[in-house]
Amino acid sequence: MMLGQYEKALEDVYQALQLDKHYAKQGYLQEVRCHIALGDVSSASSSLQRIQELYPDHPSLSEEKKHLSQLKFFIEEGRKAYKKKDFQKVIFCMDKALIQAKACTTFRLIKAECMVFLKRYQEAKHISNDILRIDASNVDALYIKGMCLYYQDILEKAVDNLQEVLKLIPYYKKAEEIYKKAKQLQSKKEDGSRAFKKGNYKDAYAIYTEALNIDLNNVQTNSKLYFNRAVVCLKMNRTNEAIEDCSKAIDLDKEYVKAYLRRAKCYMDTQRYEEAVRDYETLYQKNRTLEYQKVLDRARLELLKSKRKNYYQILGLNKHAAYDDIKKAYHKQALLCHPDRHPDAKEDEQQEQEKKFKEISEAYSILSDPRKRSHYDKGLDITGMNGFRTGGMDPNDLFEVFLRNQVFRRRNQFFFSDGFQPV
Repeated sequence: MMLGQYEKALEDVYQALQLDKHYAKQGYLQEVRCHIALGDVSSASSSLQRIQELYPDHPSLSEEKKHLSQLKFFIEEGRKAYKKKDFQKVIFCMDKALIQAKACTTFRLIKAECMVFLKRYQEAKHISNDILRIDASNVDALYIKGMCLYYQDILEKAVDNLQEVLKLIPYYKKAEEIYKKAKQLQSKKEDGSRAFKKGNYKDAYAIYTEALNIDLNNVQTNSKLYFNRAVVCLKMNRTNEAIEDCSKAIDLDKEYVKAYLRRAKCYMDTQRYEEAVRDYETLYQKNRTLEYQKVLDRARLELLKSKRKNYYQILGLNKHAAYDDIKKAYHKQALLCHPDRHPDAKEDEQQEQEKKFKEISEAYSILSDPRKRSHYDKGLDITGMNGFRTGGMDPNDLFEVFLRNQVFRRRNQFFFSDGFQPV
């Protein structure tokens, strides 16, 4: 009993009682204690009843009755809590029961199963492994271990483990249910990956969507499925859907670094810089690496730049526009908004067109100057370069100079036979 080997102790009690009838008074008491330690309430009750009949004045009788009563109470409370799926209370009740039934494997396994339901996989696995070290063929411990592997998205090992359970007990219903789901998820993930690699993105999307409906409780696997589907969405140019799936993946697993990185990249691509900064800050707080610091700095810079006037947007260009594209866009926009083209417009409309014309001229003055454009692209301050943003020129004068330059270039184009165009 001192070694915790209560089953062997029971065998010794039975042998002692056969050898010496006078040992009954002490022997039956030890029998009760062994049954309580093993969590065998029924046998403990029978043994206590026998002592009550033979030795009603036994000095330890009331104490053992008290221990058995406490054990019964927490077993019953645990059973009620399990039916209500109050797994935290079940764990509490099993802990209390194990104070009396310190060698009861069943109570430890019930506690471990509830830990799995509460996503405390490492603790549950620790309990099952402890039991399996003593009894490698304990089916319930193997089942708990298989559950942990399944809910941690270690599907291949989960399948192998649950197969072992079903070999020992073919009709173990709980194990059979999880085994089927594990096989389905494993197959869907492989099929989805295969379709993605072949470029069959619609098929991959459909497969991952089907997989997400197999088991809503498998948080880890579903988180990865949402992420995989997000990657597929990006290949199909469905960026907003990719962001949604990354968000769902993160909701299921707050530590999913890949999902944060992918979502932040999508935010950057769609110019949602505040959201990108938030994601990169989260990653940097989790792991202060130089890589995360760089992407965070870049996102902050883009956010800062986005709050200024977007000269590329004003001219209807992207950030990689060549000089000729800038020139053509300016010419087109300036002609449309030039005040001389709206002499009969109402005063407020004329003011609006004049404002647009000034913005267009300002955009051209910055983007057509390589040095100013470089400073602008880097997010640097350009207000002090050559005085006013337009180089000190009135927008109308700037437009006149622009038109004269076009005439000059057309007349002298034959001097630049190598295709070089002067700036």
